[in-house]
Amino acid sequence: MNEGAVLQIAGLERTFVQGNRQLRVLSNLDLSVARGEAIALMGPSGSGKSTLLHAAGLLEQPDAGSIVIAGQNCADMNDRQRTAMRRDYLGFVYQFHHLLPEFTALENVLMPLRLANVGAEEAKQRAQSLLIELGLEDRLAHAPAQLSGGEQQRVAIARALANKPVLLLADEPTGNLDQATAEVVLEELLSLVRQQGLAAVIATHDPLVADRLDRTVRLQDGHLVT
Repeated sequence: MNEGAVLQIAGLERTFVQGNRQLRVLSNLDLSVARGEAIALMGPSGSGKSTLLHAAGLLEQPDAGSIVIAGQNCADMNDRQRTAMRRDYLGFVYQFHHLLPEFTALENVLMPLRLANVGAEEAKQRAQSLLIELGLEDRLAHAPAQLSGGEQQRVAIARALANKPVLLLADEPTGNLDQATAEVVLEELLSLVRQQGLAAVIATHDPLVADRLDRTVRLQDGHLVT
């Protein structure tokens, strides 16, 4: 076990049943991610990238193996404990922003802070600071429908980082953007990751994205290869 790792996965197994056959997606998989390290997770469609992210994010229970986040073994946690871990330690960014359409950009970022019982003034200051750092100082009161795709994804990034997670999990975070916008959004995302000293796992099919990260691991036959 790597004592310095923010995320430590060992012996992870995940099998799905499809009709009369079993499909093993993850097989005795190991992964360690250190503080301040951003890694690219690559592999063809159906290789298990999203399954691995869901397991690491405590959204899906693996069939076997251990998941340790910030020194806490999550294997035997109940649903309430797993929810608390996701709230307090994890941030998620998806290909599609999943913003709440009836709320403004600021209100979308405030949501996880208020759920974590952060005081109203501190929550507002933290949310505004993140949005301003992402270049959205003039868009705080805009609804998602009034924002461009890149702006919507910036709001989603701010929301993911609002509770100061130690681990960021991102599933194709620039996959729905044009190349120029994707480059800007990725640069801003990585800047915040470095600044906050997060561990980050970013699933991507884009080698240009992978080249910007610290290292790349690939899913192949249920295992990670470098």
